Amino acid sequence: MYERTIRDLFDKWLYSREILILYGARQVGKTTLLKQMFLNRKDAVILNCELPEIFDVLQSRDKARLQFLFGNHKIVALDEAQAVPEIGRTLKIIYDELPQYKIVVTGSSSFELSSFITEALTGRNIKFRMFPLTLTEISQKYSGHQLSEKLKDILVFGNYPGLIDLGYDTKITKLNELTSDYLFKDVLIHESIKNPGILRKLLKALAFQIGSQVSTNELAGMLGIARQTIEKYIDMLEKSFIIFRLGSYSGNLRNEIKKSTKIFFYDNGIRNGIINDLSPVENRQDTGALWENFCVSEIVKQKLTSGINSEFYFWRTYDGAEIDLVEIKDGIINAHEFKWKQKRKPKIPASFNEKYKPASYRVINYQNFYELLNL
Repeated sequence: MYERTIRDLFDKWLYSREILILYGARQVGKTTLLKQMFLNRKDAVILNCELPEIFDVLQSRDKARLQFLFGNHKIVALDEAQAVPEIGRTLKIIYDELPQYKIVVTGSSSFELSSFITEALTGRNIKFRMFPLTLTEISQKYSGHQLSEKLKDILVFGNYPGLIDLGYDTKITKLNELTSDYLFKDVLIHESIKNPGILRKLLKALAFQIGSQVSTNELAGMLGIARQTIEKYIDMLEKSFIIFRLGSYSGNLRNEIKKSTKIFFYDNGIRNGIINDLSPVENRQDTGALWENFCVSEIVKQKLTSGINSEFYFWRTYDGAEIDLVEIKDGIINAHEFKWKQKRKPKIPASFNEKYKPASYRVINYQNFYELLNL
């Protein structure tokens, strides 16, 4: 079992008045984290909101029934809370009328939780995001040469905690299950999703375009649906923590690409499962794209789970100069470039360096991947 970085951040708020909300895709380890934190505490209880008896009480919003359900526990964790319609109204009642309980909430989709919580619990909640394992967390168990060898496996099968230590055949089976409709359950049950087949085609198209600029107009033409529908589906996938977007960074240099987007997957295994390609790194034609997706997602996950609120972009000019990841915090710019195999020492684009004067320019490849640890 891996110790999760986010636990330290979570613990700091455990005795505050606010409701704590832990978002994350299914199977990233939210329930496991709750059990690590609360299972041996007599003053804490974990309630699965997908169980009918729990669901009914929470949906009733009846103060007496809620109090009976929570009993003498001081800390109440509501797992998979997005299952309860308008859960924000229930949480507001608990916060306002049952202040003796500290409430912790987990959810695998923010489009079901966030709108109600934002409306009902303004100023009453603290949000956290949880992702598949980071390389730093994995390094607790694998180090040195072991971690180097594990890295090739991670590029193909990803970082999900329930898969990473499995044998090859079992890992394939579990990943296929995960990339079935189960992972996208919260998207598929949403009332706006009319055609699951189109959603899968969109995911496959996005998976083939990692590291490249994405045009919603082109995707709409390819799939034969409206651009607005494409944008809605992408938004839902992002709010289910499957993908994330990077916008282009621009300070109005004449030849910079403006208002463009790249889409990445939080987990390489999910991406590869969607396109049904689990072949080894050595036999692939997309290793460079896999490496970029892994490095970008790794840095984003590390910063978010450590409570560091950086902004992330990519930068590119029309003549082909580019920076894979631009990170900005407190006005300080750091530039990152990702090359699986470094044939020659890369140089930072002169126009970017002169205009933005980044504090650092880091190039990460397979030989120095350890620099991703604790960036």
